[in-house]
Amino acid sequence: MKIYQNILETIGNTPLIKLNQIVKDLPCLVLAKVETFNPGHSIKDRMAVRMLDQAEKDGLLKPGGTIIECTSGNTGMGLAIAACVRGYKCIFTTNDKQSKEKIDILKALGAEVIVCPTNVEATDPRSYYSVAEKLSTQIKNSYWFNQYDNPANAAAHYESTGPEIWEQTDGKITHLVVGVGTGGTVSGTARFLKEKNPDIKVWGIDTFGSVFKKYHETGIFDEKEIYPYITEGIGEDILPKNVDFSVIDHFEKVSDRDGAIMARKLARLEGILLGYSAGSAMAGLLQMGDQLNKDDVVVLIFHDHGSRYVGKIYNDDWMRERGFLEGELNVQHLVEGKHEKGFLSVDSDQDIRSVIQSMRDKDISQMPVMQGDKIIGSITESQIIKYLLDDPVKNEDSTVSSIMGDPFPEVEMDTPINKVSRVISKQNPAVVVKDKAGNYHIITQYDIIQNI
Repeated sequence: MKIYQNILETIGNTPLIKLNQIVKDLPCLVLAKVETFNPGHSIKDRMAVRMLDQAEKDGLLKPGGTIIECTSGNTGMGLAIAACVRGYKCIFTTNDKQSKEKIDILKALGAEVIVCPTNVEATDPRSYYSVAEKLSTQIKNSYWFNQYDNPANAAAHYESTGPEIWEQTDGKITHLVVGVGTGGTVSGTARFLKEKNPDIKVWGIDTFGSVFKKYHETGIFDEKEIYPYITEGIGEDILPKNVDFSVIDHFEKVSDRDGAIMARKLARLEGILLGYSAGSAMAGLLQMGDQLNKDDVVVLIFHDHGSRYVGKIYNDDWMRERGFLEGELNVQHLVEGKHEKGFLSVDSDQDIRSVIQSMRDKDISQMPVMQGDKIIGSITESQIIKYLLDDPVKNEDSTVSSIMGDPFPEVEMDTPINKVSRVISKQNPAVVVKDKAGNYHIITQYDIIQNI
C-alpha cells in the first residue's frame, strides 16, 4: 500500500501551475508555485517542521515541551500540526490585524493564542515578539522558535522549495517573485536558484509601511517608512536576520488596496483561492511587466489559502469600508483627479491682508495654516469676513494665528469618498491627506463633485 505515516510527510512537492487570463497582457510564461497544497494550506509548513527538527536535534525542546512562536498565523499552523503529531503544547502570539479565521484555526488545533497590539514597536514589551520571548523565559521546557532570525527557516526553502522550482521548470526559470516577510522563503529559495544560475532575477514584494525597499536601496533603516498597513504576511518594521538582501535584486511595493483586489481577481480569473500576499505578489509582477520579454519564465510563490481571509478581502462589506472595491472612489482617486496638484497653505505669522489677496488670486476659500512643516490650524474666507465685520477698524496686518481655527481633519488615502463627504461640513470645509511620499493634499467638496 502507498500510504503516508503521518500528515507531516505530505508537506512539499506542491504543483507549479500556469497562469492564463490574469497575465494575458504579459509576453512571457508565468507559473505559480501554489503552496496551498501543503496540509496547513501554506508554505510555512515547510519551515515549521524544519525548525522543529532542528530544535529537537539541538536538544532545545524535549518531549512534552511547549512550542512558543510569534506568528501571523501560517507558521503557527505548521507548528500546531507538527505539535499534534509529535506531542507538544503550543502557545502563539499574534497581532490584532490578523484575520479571525487564522486565530480560530490555531485554537482548533489545540493552541493557546495571545493577541497583541499591532501599532507598537518591536521592542515594546506589548509587541508579539516581546511577549513570545518573555514567555519562553518563564515556561520550563519551552522554546521560542523566532522564525525571523532562525536559520532553519531559510534552510527549509534552500533544501526544498528552491530545488522543486528548479526541477519543475527544467532550470528555465528567469524570474522569481516572492512576498517578503520573515525572509526565509525568498532568501532560501533565491540562494539555491542563484547557485544554479546567477542570472535569475529575484523580485521581492513589499508593502507600503514596511522598511524593506528603502533599506535595500539605500542601506538606511528609516523609521519614517514605518506606518500601519493592512496587508498580511509581507513587510516588516524590523530587519529579520533571515532576509538576505544580497540575493534580492529589487523590491516592489504594492498598496493594501491593489493586493486585495488582485487576490480577488486571481480567484475569479484563475479559479485559485489565495491569501492577501498572493494578491500582492501578482500585483507587483504586473507593475513590473514592462521589464519582461517573450523568453522569460516567471515563477510566483503563492504562500497561503484564501479561506483565511473570507472575513476580509473576500468580504464585500470589509472591502467597501476601506474603499477597496473596484469602481468605488476613495481619497487617492480624488488626489489623482485634482486639476491643481499643489498644496496651498499659509504661515501662522502671515498677515491677514496677504491671505485675502492669495485667496482672491487663487480663487480658493480655505487654506491650512502651517508652522514649519506642521499643520497647526486652518483659515477660511468666512473666518476673515467675520473678523473684519465684527470690527471694521481692525488692522488687516494682524497675523493669521490670531483668528485661525482648528486644523482640517486628516484622512487616509484609502478612505472612501462617502466617508469623506460625511466629515466635510460648514465647520470643516475641507480635509487633509498625506500621500506615501509625505506630501500633503487638501480635499474639498468641490473636488468630490468634480470626480462624481
